[in-house]
Amino acid sequence: MQNTVYDTFICKTFMRWLALIIFRISGWKVSGERPRIPKYVIIAAPHTSNWDFVYTICLALIFGIKSRIMMKSTWFWGPMGTFLRWLGAIPVDRSGSHNVVAQSIRTFNRQNGMVLVVPPSGTRRKVMYWKSGFYHIARGAGVPVVLGYLDYRRKVGGIGPTVHITGHMERDVKNIQDFYGPIEGKYPATRAFDTPLNTSISLLQKPGR
Repeated sequence: MQNTVYDTFICKTFMRWLALIIFRISGWKVSGERPRIPKYVIIAAPHTSNWDFVYTICLALIFGIKSRIMMKSTWFWGPMGTFLRWLGAIPVDRSGSHNVVAQSIRTFNRQNGMVLVVPPSGTRRKVMYWKSGFYHIARGAGVPVVLGYLDYRRKVGGIGPTVHITGHMERDVKNIQDFYGPIEGKYPATRAFDTPLNTSISLLQKPGR
């Protein structure tokens, strides 16, 4: 896998201090602890703004999590693509969602340690469902799902419970969604409703909104 900011001690240390400064200046607080397990899928929710990417990167640096974050492939052009890859972003083509799931499972199986960040709601625009890619990746790779969150109402970002996948998707996802019930995104009106899942993968977008 390509080297990222997390692979160089000096860069990682500098960027962690920068992330802490960004959180302090913007009034955000950090909650929770880094999971002491080598491999897992972490949900990034609710996803209602492109700025979620910035805060997600900050949290990964603050917690010391070497994360890989799925993003729309259309943002990976020229120097921007190089920079996003250095931050740990992975370009994903929406049209090949099932291939993305299979590819992610294979990558998990090849790695001794891996953290994959997947936002379950489709886009920053209003959507009516959660997408199930995160669940199929976790189940196929035999790894748990960790509940990461950004609560804009309280200005708290952090890590919640670790959920072990049972194979009963509706029940598992309902339990996960219950955790996110009181958590508000930047634009609450655009968050996904707690309705049946769509089977395609979900992506983070470039910061801008």
